[in-house]
Amino acid sequence: MRKVKPVNDTDQLVPSIVKGIQEKKGKDIVILDLRKLQTRATDVFIVCHADSTTQVAAIYKSIEEEVHKFNNEWPWHTEGQQNSEWILLDYINVVVHVFLKDRREFYGIEDLWGDAQIERIENL
Repeated sequence: MRKVKPVNDTDQLVPSIVKGIQEKKGKDIVILDLRKLQTRATDVFIVCHADSTTQVAAIYKSIEEEVHKFNNEWPWHTEGQQNSEWILLDYINVVVHVFLKDRREFYGIEDLWGDAQIERIENL
């Protein structure tokens, strides 16, 4: 069983997660900083998408590997690995959403949290 404890420093997690996404060519990475919002589910959402379910799954695994390598942590909770259309990785302070492009457009996570501070990472 994996030892899971939340990384308390949100700013430590974000670069590892972004690197994991970029390693597998995740697209349109958006970091939503929710810390200044009164009602929030976490400190940061990171959202990206992929062109296939295979790529969604590869991004998920890459994020896990990068975060474990640099922060020695595993996600507290994950969902969506069965169909790989939307995989969620919950690191307590940071929640990552890896979508198929059409699922990302359908759910519109960025629109739901439009008051957040938004940082867009350029595609590699």
